[in-house]
Amino acid sequence: MTSSASPSPDRAPSPGPDHVPSPSPDRAPSPGGPAGRRGSPRRVTGRLPWMLLVPAVLGLAFLVLPLAGLLVRAPWPTLLQRLAEPQVLQALRLSLVTASIATAVCLVLGVPLAWLLARVSFPGRRLVRALVTVPLVLPPVVGGVALLLLLGRRGLLGQWLESTFGLTLPFTTAGVVVAEAFVAMPFLVISVEGALRGADQRFEEAAATLGASRWTVFRRVTLPLIMPGIVAGAVLCWARALGEFGATITFAGNFPGTTQTMPLAVYLALETEPEAAIVLSLVLLAVSVIILASLRDRWVNTP
Repeated sequence: MTSSASPSPDRAPSPGPDHVPSPSPDRAPSPGGPAGRRGSPRRVTGRLPWMLLVPAVLGLAFLVLPLAGLLVRAPWPTLLQRLAEPQVLQALRLSLVTASIATAVCLVLGVPLAWLLARVSFPGRRLVRALVTVPLVLPPVVGGVALLLLLGRRGLLGQWLESTFGLTLPFTTAGVVVAEAFVAMPFLVISVEGALRGADQRFEEAAATLGASRWTVFRRVTLPLIMPGIVAGAVLCWARALGEFGATITFAGNFPGTTQTMPLAVYLALETEPEAAIVLSLVLLAVSVIILASLRDRWVNTP
C-alpha cells in the first residue's frame, strides 16, 4: 500500500516557477545600484532650511555688494580717458614690471625650496615649512618693518650691502620687487610643494635606474610633471605681487615713477581724485577676476 509522503517540517517547500522572492528588510541596497553607484552625487531634496539659507545669502551679499558698488560708481564714459592719464599709466607700468620681476625671483628661489620641503627629510622640516608660510598670515606692514630692519641702511644686512657694494634697497624700485617677492613667494611654494607631493615618483625612479643624474631627472622628468602646479603658483604669485600695498609702502615708500605701484596710487588718489582711484581699482579687480577664472579648474571641483 502506497501512502503519499508529507513534507518534512524541517525542510521548506521549494519555490514554484512563479515565485518572486521578497527583499529582506535587514539587507541594505546593493552599493552597485543606481542610488549607491560610485561617482553619482546624491541630491538633497525637500525644503531648504532657512536657518542656513539666510546667512548664506547675507554672506554672498557681503562679498558681492562692495564690488557691485565699485562697478556702479565707476566713471564709464571717461574710463579710457582716465586710463590714458600719465600718472595712471606710470603706476600701471611700474606695477606690471615689478610684479613680473618679483615672480621671476620667486620662481628661481621658490621652486627649489618647494622641492626641498617635499622631497628631503631633515630635522626641523615642519618648522621650516611654518616659517615659509608666515608671510601669508603676517600683516604686510609688519613684513615691511622686518625688511627695513634687515635690509635698511642700518639693518643687519643692509649696512653691509651699502658699505661693500654701495647697494641701497629701501625706497627704490628694487625695494618694491623685494617687498612684493617677500609676500608673494609662499603662494608659489605651497602650490609647487603640493604638485610635488602629488606627482608619481615612479617616473623619477625609472629615470634614475637608467643612469640619469639627479639634475637630469629634475629637469627632464620632475619639472614636466609638476609644470601645472608651477604655472598656477606663478600666476597666484604674480597676482599677489601686483596687489601688494603694506610691505611696499613701508619698505619702499610712495614715490611716483619709482615706487608708486597701483595699490599705492589708489590710496593716494582717494584723497585728491576719487574717480582715478576707482579706475585703478577696476584694473586690479579685472586682473583678480581673470586670475581666478583661469585657475577655476584647480581650485573648484565641479561636475
